[in-house]
This record gives sequence, C-alpha cells and structure tokens, in this order.
Amino acid sequence: MTRFEILTIFPAFFTGFFAHGVVSRAQTRGLVEIGVRDLREFTHDRHRTVDDRPFGGGEGMVLKPEPLSEALEALGVKPLAERDPASSAPESVILLSAQGKPFTQAVARELAALNRVILICGRYEGVDERINDLYCDRELSIGDYVLSGGELAAAVVLDATMRLLPGVLGNEASSEFESFGAGDATIATDIEGVPRSQHGAGGLLDYPHYTRPAEFRGASVPDVLMGGDHAAVRAWRREQQLRKTLKNRPDLLQHADLSADDLRMLERVRKGLSAR
Repeated sequence: MTRFEILTIFPAFFTGFFAHGVVSRAQTRGLVEIGVRDLREFTHDRHRTVDDRPFGGGEGMVLKPEPLSEALEALGVKPLAERDPASSAPESVILLSAQGKPFTQAVARELAALNRVILICGRYEGVDERINDLYCDRELSIGDYVLSGGELAAAVVLDATMRLLPGVLGNEASSEFESFGAGDATIATDIEGVPRSQHGAGGLLDYPHYTRPAEFRGASVPDVLMGGDHAAVRAWRREQQLRKTLKNRPDLLQHADLSADDLRMLERVRKGLSAR
C-alpha cells in the first residue's frame, strides 16, 4: 500500500476530490492512504505567515522554508544529506512546480512502486529553493503552463499514480491497455478471446472507443468492430493508435515501442494523411 502526503496551505481544496470515484473507493478499501497537512499549522506567529517577499526584488511572494521544513520533519523526512538509503523505506519527496521535469505515465509507474509519496504544493511565486535543494529528490511539472498553485498538480499526480496500484481499478488490465501504457516486455501478453490493438500501448496514444448505439446522429461505429474478426480488430486498433499519435502527439513516435509491422503501417498512415 502506498501512502500519499500532501503539504498545502489550502487543505480544503482536496475535500471533494477525495470524496468521489476511484480515489474514494481506494481509501475505503484500504488500498491507499492519503494525508493532507496544512502548512499554517507549522507557523509560530499570530498571523500564521507562510510567505514573504523574494530576495532581490520581483513580483509576488515566496513560500517560506521554515513551515515546509517543520512539516516535512514532522513526517519523519530528513534532509537528503542525512538520509541513509540502505535503511530508508522507498519514498519520494516531490516539489510540484512549473520548472520541474515532465510528469509522465512512466514516472507514475515509478511512484506506484514506492511506500510513500510526499507532494509539496507550491503557491504564489513558488517555494524557497532551499526546500528543493535540502529535501526534494524530484521536481515535477504536469505541463508547460503555470497554475495558481500546486494543488491541482498534486491531485493529478495522485490520481495517475494511485490507479496503477494493485486492486484500485476494477479491471487490472485497464491501466495497461491505454494511452502511454507499457510495452509487451513489462505486462501480460494477452487475455483469452479479448481483442487488443497490441499488448500494451508501447508509448502510443490509445485507439478510439465506441459503444451503443451503433449509429448516432448519422455517425456509425466502424464496420470492423461489428464483424467479430479479432485479428481485423487488432489491426484496425493498431492503425488508429498510430494515426492518432501521428496527428496529436508525433513527438511520442520517437521513443515508441514499434515493430517492423508498425513502421510499415505508420508509413501507410503518413501517405494517407499527406494525400488528403
């Protein structure tokens, strides 16, 4: 079981998020634990001050290091220089900021293997960098844009990581056969009688999904999905994965797990799109 700890100045932000859907069910079933710490509880002045003006001038305010340091140490987190890797349980202390490395499905898989994930929600102009240097082993960003604070990012990281934990999803294959899923080498090879585009996304985007009715406002479900030919369904879904990835995220193709057949199919897709 993984425990998530969130450090924030707005603990009430997470109330609704934790009360619904997969997050709520996972907590109720004891599959995940989540703690939220209010940074203002670790202040010692009458105004419960958590921020101050930046040295060197500039706009906005910066979260002070003292409340964050006290909150982390209350959780048993030592500075990086004082940690003994051999005796410490596997955990990660993460600063969420626009300057961080991209949060990806691969990172979510790494975090899902840990005992504890501690998420620091930045606010205002950011967090005093000494907290990052002294305590954090990761700095993550959920996208190339700026948010008002790290609470939304913490919710994203928690949700994406938590759904990879054993037992959280109703169907264990749900987290394998989807966008950015692992390739054949790291997951089960097949499920008897169930058509798959491939054994895992292999770094590509997912294929389109359809359900009843077969026709909606003049748009019909592709015939291949109605015919019962599993091999044809596999081929169609794989082609659609390549088509959608080429259209929406061509950068993913550079590192995708592609076979020789995939490359030939991709070339056909490219020619078809260029001919339009």
